[in-house]
Amino acid sequence: MINSTQVSYFTFGAYFDIGLFKYLFFLIIMCFYAVIICANLLLIVVICMNRSLHEPMYLFLVSLFVNELHGSTGLFPFLLVQILSDIHTVSAPFCFLQIYCVYTYATIQFHNLSIMSYDRYLAICYPLQYNTRMTANKVSVLIALTWLYPFVGVAVTISLSVPLQLCGNIINKVYCDNYSIVKLACSDTRVNNLYGLIYTCLVVFGPLILILYTYVKIFKVCFSGSKQTRQKAVSTCTPHLASLINFSFGSFFEILQSRFDMSSVPMMLRNLLSLYFLTCQPIFNPLMYGLQMSKIRSLCKSLIFGKTLTDA
Repeated sequence: MINSTQVSYFTFGAYFDIGLFKYLFFLIIMCFYAVIICANLLLIVVICMNRSLHEPMYLFLVSLFVNELHGSTGLFPFLLVQILSDIHTVSAPFCFLQIYCVYTYATIQFHNLSIMSYDRYLAICYPLQYNTRMTANKVSVLIALTWLYPFVGVAVTISLSVPLQLCGNIINKVYCDNYSIVKLACSDTRVNNLYGLIYTCLVVFGPLILILYTYVKIFKVCFSGSKQTRQKAVSTCTPHLASLINFSFGSFFEILQSRFDMSSVPMMLRNLLSLYFLTCQPIFNPLMYGLQMSKIRSLCKSLIFGKTLTDA
């Protein structure tokens, strides 16, 4: 047996030699990361600078965009280094740090999407009571819980994995993954598996149940309401639903790949599916909300083309 304190580094088994193409991939990914940073920062600045956007829906969007920066920063710099490296290794402490960033990102994302659906539910189903039900204090509490709960929950996950006795140090992925490390353990992992299963169910199914409930109520109001109510629901819910479906799709493949034997699937396809929710979501959200929401779109144009921003 090899104690985890003796494993000073992990080796990634999913990388393969692509010759000089690695410089092309490096350039593409670096440009993609730069677009993610610029797009999310632009929307954060636009919302924060305009008092007309200091409403619950837009404040939840700021939380969403900050999380996109958090998640992509936990992956892209590391990925860029690995692409140019001939030896694909990472130190154990840095590996666990990346796990912490990726797992908190995924958890915060699900919780952000759930509180946004709750916000839309109140706005559409209870428009006259919305301001009394969604107060500034309630918004602050919801955003704080969205971030604090994942930080604590994932910290427990890491604290259970660090002491494990490992029989190897090869991770068959392109980035660090907690369950891949757990599978390397020689010691008893029942506590890790039980906690991981419970935590995953709470993180995934808890928010999904809330989202499904709120959208059932929203659709019920839309079908029985006026044309104006339906138009409002479509304009505000379409970006949210698209974001939820996109992220759920990527997360589903990541969980599937982590829990089941995917050796029959080509390595390149496995890598793409593994990276999907960490690479596509951070650019999908700012583009979707920036293009679909008229207030944000007009203010972004004003900022980009140098016109005076107003606090209308």
